Amino acid sequence: MAETNFLDYVKIHFRSGNGGAGSLHFHRAKHNPKGGPDGGDGGRGGHIIVKGNKQLWTLLHLKYRKHVVARDGEKGGSNNRTGADGKDEILEVPLGTICRAEESSQAIFEIEQDGQEFVLARGGRGGKGNSFFKKATNQRPQHAQPGEPGEEGWKILELKLMADVGLVGFPNAGKSTLLSVVSAAKPEIANYPFTTLVPQLGMVYYRDNRSFVMADIPGIIEGAHLGKGIGLRFLRHIERNSVLLFLIPADSNDLKKEYKTLLDELKQHNPELLLKRRVIAISKCDLLDEELIREIKKALPKDKHKDGSVVQSVMISAVTGFGIEKLKDLVWEELTN
Repeated sequence: MAETNFLDYVKIHFRSGNGGAGSLHFHRAKHNPKGGPDGGDGGRGGHIIVKGNKQLWTLLHLKYRKHVVARDGEKGGSNNRTGADGKDEILEVPLGTICRAEESSQAIFEIEQDGQEFVLARGGRGGKGNSFFKKATNQRPQHAQPGEPGEEGWKILELKLMADVGLVGFPNAGKSTLLSVVSAAKPEIANYPFTTLVPQLGMVYYRDNRSFVMADIPGIIEGAHLGKGIGLRFLRHIERNSVLLFLIPADSNDLKKEYKTLLDELKQHNPELLLKRRVIAISKCDLLDEELIREIKKALPKDKHKDGSVVQSVMISAVTGFGIEKLKDLVWEELTN
């Protein structure tokens, strides 16, 4: 998933179609020069609809579509002909897309299933023709309704990636390297902070033709929930992961403190994240000798899930493959727990 091909936030101005005007018309024929009213109704204005598409994984196709306008309904015609409805505009989006109001940022709806639809803006209703107003006391109504106006405004579309496992860790913890080893994903890898600027997805193959999706999410820094670093740009993606894999490098000054900081950032963003199953992996263990490995095992963070079960830990090296199979076993165990 190349960085230039991923977009998880767009702001769109929309305008649904106006309803068509009703017709003011009276029937005229050779044998009936003063016929009654026969003006038809106007057509409905086009809706703007957001539709889920499981084949999409980014909002990139909407990047340059800042203004979305649906067509107006057509006017009613003579002989009680109803005007054609305006064509609906359908915006296809990936599963996990949330629509928010621009002013309050309040979530309006979320697309969770393929083919699921929500009307972002309703087209205006068509006006009634004068034949609608004919009654015993008014045989020749001289008026018809105009069509109702459509809706107009700004909305925000925001994507939360759907993955089984989310990698959580500070910059340079080795998340991209791990993802590149356990899957076919090719994230950018370099020895400087924030190499990963957008989430990366990879399919991890497990035993007996089983698999799960892992997401490399841009690194947290302390204060990320306040928008520091990449901040809120990545935290929302963690909300849709079933299992959180905390990656802490073996050369960290304080493993327990780093783990606690990561937990605190998630808690400040959304306390419900701490209800998710999690696994702790100590990365870059190829830098250690046997004595250091024994020391680090003693210093591993001790934690429990909300149900009282112990959070499992594993020491790994994505470079040498040390501990990778055990890591997959632990992750699969949590996914199927």
